[in-house]
Amino acid sequence: MAEAHQAVAFQFTVTPEGIKLQLSREVLKHIYLSGVTTWRKRAIQFKNGILTEVYPASPSSWLFMVIAIMSSMYARVDPSMGMIDSIKKVLPVRYKSFLSVQTQTVLSAILFATALWLSLILLLRYTLKALLSYHGWIFEPHGKMSASTKACFFFQAALPRLPVPNIDDTIQRYLESVRPLLDDDQYKQMEIVATEFKKDQAPKLQKYLLVKSWWANNYVSDWWEEYIYLKGRGPIMVNSNFYTMDMLYTIPTHRQAARAGNVVHAILQYRRKLERGEHAPMRALGVVPMCSYQYERMFNTTRIPGLETDYIQHLRNRKHLVVYHQGRFFKVWLYYGGRHLLPSELEQQFQRILNDTTEPQPGELKLASLTAGNRVPWAKARQKYFNDGVNKMSLDVIETAAFFLTLDNEVHGYDPERPRTMDLYAKSLLHGTCYDRWFDKSFNLIVYKNGKIGVNTEHSWADAPIIGHMWEDILATDVFHLGYTEEGHCKGDINKGLTFPSRLQWDIPKCQEIIEGSYAIAKELADDVDFYCCVFDEFGKGLIKKSRTSPDAFIQIALQLAHFRDKGEFCLTYESSMTRMFREGRTETVRSCTIESTAFVRSMEDENEQRLALFRRSAEKHQNMYRLAMTGAGIDRHLFCLYIVSKLLDIESPFLKQVLSEPWRLSTSQTPQHQLNLVDTQKFPKYVGAGGGFGPVADDGYGVSYNVVGENLITFHISSKYSSPETDSHRFGQNIRQAMLDIKALFNQKQKAN
Repeated sequence: MAEAHQAVAFQFTVTPEGIKLQLSREVLKHIYLSGVTTWRKRAIQFKNGILTEVYPASPSSWLFMVIAIMSSMYARVDPSMGMIDSIKKVLPVRYKSFLSVQTQTVLSAILFATALWLSLILLLRYTLKALLSYHGWIFEPHGKMSASTKACFFFQAALPRLPVPNIDDTIQRYLESVRPLLDDDQYKQMEIVATEFKKDQAPKLQKYLLVKSWWANNYVSDWWEEYIYLKGRGPIMVNSNFYTMDMLYTIPTHRQAARAGNVVHAILQYRRKLERGEHAPMRALGVVPMCSYQYERMFNTTRIPGLETDYIQHLRNRKHLVVYHQGRFFKVWLYYGGRHLLPSELEQQFQRILNDTTEPQPGELKLASLTAGNRVPWAKARQKYFNDGVNKMSLDVIETAAFFLTLDNEVHGYDPERPRTMDLYAKSLLHGTCYDRWFDKSFNLIVYKNGKIGVNTEHSWADAPIIGHMWEDILATDVFHLGYTEEGHCKGDINKGLTFPSRLQWDIPKCQEIIEGSYAIAKELADDVDFYCCVFDEFGKGLIKKSRTSPDAFIQIALQLAHFRDKGEFCLTYESSMTRMFREGRTETVRSCTIESTAFVRSMEDENEQRLALFRRSAEKHQNMYRLAMTGAGIDRHLFCLYIVSKLLDIESPFLKQVLSEPWRLSTSQTPQHQLNLVDTQKFPKYVGAGGGFGPVADDGYGVSYNVVGENLITFHISSKYSSPETDSHRFGQNIRQAMLDIKALFNQKQKAN
C-alpha cells in the first residue's frame, strides 16, 4: 500500500551508539513531489476562489482603479469629492504617529479606490442578475432577437434565484394539466378543492416560501434532495440510480484492462480540470450560462445510509480508487510521484487484478448488496458491524474513494443480429448482479470483459446532464486523444516500481444474514425489471426539424399516441426539464399529457382530416410548457414545496394531498447529448453514444429515456415491471416506433398534396 511505501522512507535501527536513522532518497522524492502537487492544487483553488469572489471584475482591475485614483490626485484633482480626506482623518492615531502626511494620503487613496472597486462589483452583479432574470429570449421565434436578449449575451455568470410562481398561475396550470384525465364530475370536484385551497391555506404557505426564496440560494433544491432522495427508505438500485451506455457501434479496444486504463485516466484529467475551474460553463441553448453547483460533488462522494434519512459525504483530494472483481475489493492508488498514473500504468494495475486468482473472503462476494437493498437494514448493519476494526478501515477506503470501478466478467454491447443484446446491456448497467456495484458511490464505472463500458450513477447528488457532461468528455478523450496501440494496449511504458493493488480485508461472518436479506430484496426487484432498448434509425432530428417541429415535442407527442394504443387510455406524464439557469437549480416537470395532445391522439385514431393542424397545436403547447418550466414557471416543484411547508406547519390540505399522491404512469426524460460537441457525428458516424435510462417509476407504468443522436438516429430505453399485467416494454417499444412513423406520414401526405 502507498502508506507502507511512504513509511519506509524513514527507517531506524537501535545500536549501542544510539539510534541510526536511514533515509530513502527515492521515496522522499515521491513525498516531496506529492506535497508540491498538493500545494500547487491549493494555490490554483485559492486563485480560482479569488477570481470567483471578485467576478465580474478581476484583480488587475483593482490595480487599474488604484492607479487611476493616484494619477488624478497627482494632477491635483480629487475624484473622491473629499472622501479621501475624511478617511485620512479617521485613521487610527497610532498609525498617524509614524506615517508621514504623504503616506497617509496614499493609504487613504488606496482604501477609497478599494471601496469604489467593491461597490462597482456589487453594482455589476446586481445588473447581471437583473439581465439573467430576463427569460423572454426563450419564447422568441428562431432567428429573431430582441434588444433585451442581445444585452444578456454580455453577462453570463451571476445567476438569479429561482422565483416562486404566483399561486393563481400554478393552480390554473395544474387544473389545465389534469383536465384530459378527469371526467366532468371529477374535474368539478377538483376545481372546488383547488378553490378552497387557494382561498384558505395557500396565502399562508406561499408567504413562508417567499421568505425561504429570499433567504436560501434556491427554495426547492435542498428539500428536493432531502425528501425525494435521501429520506427514501427503499432500495436506490433500480428505483433511483440511472445508467449511461458506451458508444453504440464501436469498441476502441477489446482488452478490458486497457480500456479501463484509458477511461480512468481520462476521468482523472476531467477531475483535474474540474478542480481547477477549467471547464467552460454550459449555456442553455448556447445563450445563458447554467449553474455548475452539481459538478462539485461528482467525485469523492458517497451516500451514507441512516435510520431515518441518508446524507451525502463529500471529501476533497482523494487519491485512490476501489476496484471490484470476482467478489473481491481492491484499493488502487491513482498517483505516483506527484502525478496521475499514466494509462499504461493503470492498465498494468488493472491487469494485475484480473490475473489475481485468490478467492473472496467469507461474506465478501455479496457484500455490496447491502447498498442495493432497503436502507434501514444497511444503516443498522453499518453501525453494528462496520464501526471499528478492519471492517471500518475497509469501508472507509470504499466511501472515501474517488469513485468505484467494476471489472465485470460479462460481455455486452449492441449486436443488430441479436435483438436482446441491448436489453441485457441496460439491465446489467442498471442493477448488475445486485452485488457487483457499490450503489452508494456517486458513480460506478463498469468495464466489461470485451472492453465495453458504462456508468451507474447515484441520483441524489446530481441529475443526468451532469454525468453526461463528464461521459461525453471522457469518451472523446479515450478515442481521439489517448488512443491505443495496434495490439489494443494503452500507449506508454510499463512502470515496474508501482505498488501492487491491495486487497481490502473483512471480518463479516455475523453480518451474513443481513447481507443475504438485502440481496434477496434486490434480486427480486432486479428480476422484475422488463427492459427494451429500441434503436430507431428510420429518421431522426434532421427530418423532424425540416417539418418545423421541436424534436422533443415530436417524440413526446409520439409517446402519447403510443401509450394510448398500448393501454387504451391517457395518463399523467412526467417529462424532466432543467432549471439550471437559476442558482443551484435542478429539475422541473413538464406535464406532457395535455388537452391539445389528447385531441391529436384521438384524431389519429379517428383519421380526422385536421390531424396535422392538431399536431402542430400540440407541439406548440408542449414547447411553451417546456419554456415555462425552464424559466421557473413550472408547477410541480412549487406544489411540492407548498406541501412540505404544510407538513412542517401541521396543516392538512386535501388539495395538496391529492396532487402529491397522483402516480406518474409514464415517466420520460431526454438523455443529454452533444453538450460539448467534441465529436463530429457527421464525420465519425460510428462514434455516437447509445444514451441511458432508468427504472420504472410506477408499478403499472413505463419509464422511457430517449436519446436524439445526430441527424438520423434516436434510441429509446424503455422499462417496466414483469409483475404488472398492464405493461410490456417490447410491446410499448413497437407502439413507439409505429407512432413515430405514423406522425412522419402526416408530413409526407402534406408534401404530396402540395
